[in-house]
Amino acid sequence: MKADVETSSFIRIGVFYDGEFFKHVSSYYLHQHERNARVSLSGLHDFVRNHVAELEHTDPRTCRIVDAHYFRGRYSAKDVRERGEQALYHERVWEDSLMRAGIVTHYLPLQRGADGRHSEKGIDVWFALEAFELALHKRFDVSVLIAGDGDYLPLLRKLHTLGTRTLLLWWDFTYNDKLGRPRTTRTSQALIDEAAYAVPMHTVIDDRSRNKDALVKGLFYEREVVVERDKDRDKDRDKDRDKPDPAAEPGTASEGEIVMLSGDGYGFVKPDHGAENLFFHQSELVNARIFDLQRGDRVTFTVGRNDRGPCAVDVRALGQDLDD
Repeated sequence: MKADVETSSFIRIGVFYDGEFFKHVSSYYLHQHERNARVSLSGLHDFVRNHVAELEHTDPRTCRIVDAHYFRGRYSAKDVRERGEQALYHERVWEDSLMRAGIVTHYLPLQRGADGRHSEKGIDVWFALEAFELALHKRFDVSVLIAGDGDYLPLLRKLHTLGTRTLLLWWDFTYNDKLGRPRTTRTSQALIDEAAYAVPMHTVIDDRSRNKDALVKGLFYEREVVVERDKDRDKDRDKDRDKPDPAAEPGTASEGEIVMLSGDGYGFVKPDHGAENLFFHQSELVNARIFDLQRGDRVTFTVGRNDRGPCAVDVRALGQDLDD
């Protein structure tokens, strides 16, 4: 029987999430990538442990994530009330996921500017200070950053002075904004160059040769699918199929909730007073990006018409106030 590994031989890993960056990445894979699923926190941690073991030429069992921290701006209670209960529900679901993964959360209130838009203030400074202090006192062997902003460059340099090796998980990808225009998320090249180790996660994920790699597959939760409609409601809908639907008249203003989102940039909304779900394209979103939305979100819209029939146009997410 193999002897127990000495505690001193363990590789101690600290993981630090730029929450806004990670949310953007995860939403991209859910709504615009063929994976059509969110990034799994536990799967990401398994990948980190095994990749560090490979880099450090040691057994994955000796690589342990001893600390994980998540930093993000957060809506105030007043803002949440304005955005509605659904927004609070989604926030709590995400926090449950963080807790289950053993990730400590750090929040600062989002600041509302004169133009009404919200922005993060000070969270990147807190991220850097906390990452440095914890590495200093807990003597991490490897600090993992899930971030893309060049502002973290001084942090990497400071961590190296402690003898802490740094691993940067980075992404570059292109997505379509609310008007259907291609936009690019790109990680700072200076940050990539400074890190002791840097992994282009978009390349790892899109590498077809690794489709059967359990660690890569584990990076995502199971593919999200539309919840099946209640069979009795389906029967009632079929009975009423030939009746005119007042909620489907072009020009009608209505409210409803999103019942389906596609990685190809479209979705369906269920009107509050209508028999049929209405198609909408991401270019019709007025105040949100499609990867910021989730099923169940409340929206207002106007009924339009395309070559397949009624659809939703001028779709506005209730309580959202997002930049392009």
